[in-house]
Amino acid sequence: MSRKQERKQPVVTPATRAFEAGLHAMKANPALRAVSATFCRAEKCAAPPQDGLAVVDSNGTVHAHATRYADAATWAWTLAHCVIHLGFGHVPAARGERAQPDRFDLAARCAVVNRFLLTFPVGRPPDDLPASYPGGDEEQLAASWRRDGIPAAYAHCGTAGGTPDQVLVPWAHWNDPPDWQAEFARALTRTMSRAMDMAGGLRDELDGQPTRRQAWDHALNWFVSSYPLLGGIAAGMTVVADAELARAHQVSVAAVNAAAAEIYINPLVRMTDEEWRFVLAHEMLHAALRHADRCGARDPYLFNVAADYVINGWLIEMEIGAMPSGLLFDPQLAGLSTEEVYDRIAGDLRRLRRLATLRGKGLGDVLGHPITPPAAYVDLDEYYRRGLAQGFDLHEARGRGTLPAGLVEEIKALSQPPLAWDAQLAEWFDEFVPRPEPVRSYARPARRQASTPDIPRAGRYFPPEEIRRCTFGVVLDTSASMSRTLLGKGLGAIASYATARDVPAARVVFCDAAPHDAGYLPVTDIAEKVRVRGRGGTELQPGIDLLHRAEDFPAAAPVLVITDGGCDVLRIRREHAFLLRAGGSLPFTPKGPVFRVT
Repeated sequence: MSRKQERKQPVVTPATRAFEAGLHAMKANPALRAVSATFCRAEKCAAPPQDGLAVVDSNGTVHAHATRYADAATWAWTLAHCVIHLGFGHVPAARGERAQPDRFDLAARCAVVNRFLLTFPVGRPPDDLPASYPGGDEEQLAASWRRDGIPAAYAHCGTAGGTPDQVLVPWAHWNDPPDWQAEFARALTRTMSRAMDMAGGLRDELDGQPTRRQAWDHALNWFVSSYPLLGGIAAGMTVVADAELARAHQVSVAAVNAAAAEIYINPLVRMTDEEWRFVLAHEMLHAALRHADRCGARDPYLFNVAADYVINGWLIEMEIGAMPSGLLFDPQLAGLSTEEVYDRIAGDLRRLRRLATLRGKGLGDVLGHPITPPAAYVDLDEYYRRGLAQGFDLHEARGRGTLPAGLVEEIKALSQPPLAWDAQLAEWFDEFVPRPEPVRSYARPARRQASTPDIPRAGRYFPPEEIRRCTFGVVLDTSASMSRTLLGKGLGAIASYATARDVPAARVVFCDAAPHDAGYLPVTDIAEKVRVRGRGGTELQPGIDLLHRAEDFPAAAPVLVITDGGCDVLRIRREHAFLLRAGGSLPFTPKGPVFRVT
């Protein structure tokens, strides 16, 4: 190439590069790209504004200033503003002479376009424009401003500075004038439809082709769109379809982890859409009804089997999908809760071990931990409680049919937040630890009133037998595994409730490798002055036996056992309760209530 030819090549200025980048960013939006506008940036063109960036005419041409500099984001917003004027019908194409809009119409149309761009962001608006705009359409705003005047902030909110950015000109082409407004409406509808497809998993990108959806994806989206009872739960659940993951964790068909809000399925299993609906609804109810947490000290697999019987019965009654062959169902168990079914079937463990859940034979499909890398989770109790409660309200409001009474009872029970552990402990004290009742006797006369000094009055006092009756025992696990947090919270709560009920003293026994009888301690000293001994192993039964044999400990006094759960099997022949750390469990089925410190 010769030097003369090199000198003829145009120089690309920073202003040109910024304009081209802004034009490319604006056309990246499919709705704006579908409007067949043309863009002119010729230096000889007289249409661009002197103090602004661009104007648009009714022939569909956006005239941009040839030399004025703006960054790419500002150019993208400016060009989008002009194209939306076309799409909103502000500069319709027509033949013949055209009357230009007045300044009230111009300002109102620019305000409406800018307001739309706040919710349909393209680029970045100039810094001197308002951050918000009044409501109403163009005609309403123009009529209001003709009556009251245009606010200064909205007088020049277009792209042409102090001049109009909308110009009506006669249609100059041989073909019929296009309908910019219908063109933009069709493009906007397509864009919104593709965005909904992306949200529903139909597409991987806005302009991409629809992806091939699997049967379980159809089933999960059916709950979101068509079944409000479980729609809120389904919207937050993730289906993990990984054959290798399913094989490694022995997932025959499906399993669920409530903490991760994930349903793990075996993609090699062939089922119809109706059967996948049943399977996904089954797993979502496991998670929403918190069966993993409700198991407690019961056998986890057996409790899972009992929950399967109950859930499958509900789903068949509600006619959700079709139950795959081989799942657990017994009409004789209809109307029973999971705990009641557990108690009925607990006697034949050998036969039940051969039954199969959705995960497989001898395996529970309610997983205690996620099998994928952990993510940032929300408050699970609140999430599942809110999802089921809102779904139940929508189901009832839309008249979607009747629901099993047992499911309705569990949903309503979940809707009520559970009592805190300290409130439950206070109720236990109210029920089993009596308040000492004073005795009035003339043997101990009270002070006489000044107004009637000659009238003797009975005195009020607590006899020793009444004080001995109103007490309780504390068996405290002081092994090395006990945390100071559990000890502090448990002892502090005991002291405060005992003081509130006027209990003078409590019998305290420390247990680790051997019991240490601390005798009767004033309730104020339980939390402040108790010196914990031991810190060896955990043997609590000798401490319980010590209280059983103690002649000075009332036979009707209850016992509170504070432990982390790592103890021996206890046999307590009086009213009792357990205070455990959150997440702790006992190695046996407790007969008394269990309060978990959080």
